[in-house]
Amino acid sequence: MTPYTFALYTILLLVITNFMGLIYSILALYTKLFKSFAIQNKAYAPGIFLKRMPLYCFNLFLLLCISGLGAYYGFSLFDTVSSNIWIIIIQVVVAFVFDDIFFYFMHRWLHQNKFMLKHVHAIHHRATKPFPLEYLYAHPFEWMLGMVGAFLGFGLILIFMPINMYAFWIFGALRNLHEIHIHSDLDLPISNQLPGLSKTKHHDDHHAKLTGNYASTFMWMDRIFKTNF
Repeated sequence: MTPYTFALYTILLLVITNFMGLIYSILALYTKLFKSFAIQNKAYAPGIFLKRMPLYCFNLFLLLCISGLGAYYGFSLFDTVSSNIWIIIIQVVVAFVFDDIFFYFMHRWLHQNKFMLKHVHAIHHRATKPFPLEYLYAHPFEWMLGMVGAFLGFGLILIFMPINMYAFWIFGALRNLHEIHIHSDLDLPISNQLPGLSKTKHHDDHHAKLTGNYASTFMWMDRIFKTNF
């Protein structure tokens, strides 16, 4: 494994997961395949998908650049040999926990700070009834700020050991796919029954009501601070 191939595989992984989000969005918007699972009965505004596509593409470009360059220039910080399953699991869990804690407080701040809500976070909340790729529909500043939690989690790991390459990839793929799903407005069976994970309705209610349910991956931060409904 070289820095170049590691960065290339990282970018490819994110491209694949977001392509899945694209297909998911097209099926949700233009077919009746998931109609019976829709949480909200409101119709989507005509042409909304193509209208918002430039911001989707720009934020995806930022994600690919930051992740790819980080993988390339930070290659020496990664363990690209070990495949110890317990090390991988522990690192993925640590990254998710720190990412979710940071996201909760960042997201709550974006709502409580009137300037940030009006000029930054309001863009994401134009999606009162979101669809999968709406997770990319955010102000670029908010989008980049949202990546800090994962850096903090992996930064903690680096104090004790190198970041496992597979843990890094698994976290990136699962984080992407989870964000895509919770923005789908679809209460699908099985996927919304996984213990501990936030449900689509948890985040969908946040978009519909513009308050509460600030956490993303889990729901325990909202329960601790009594911001869930």
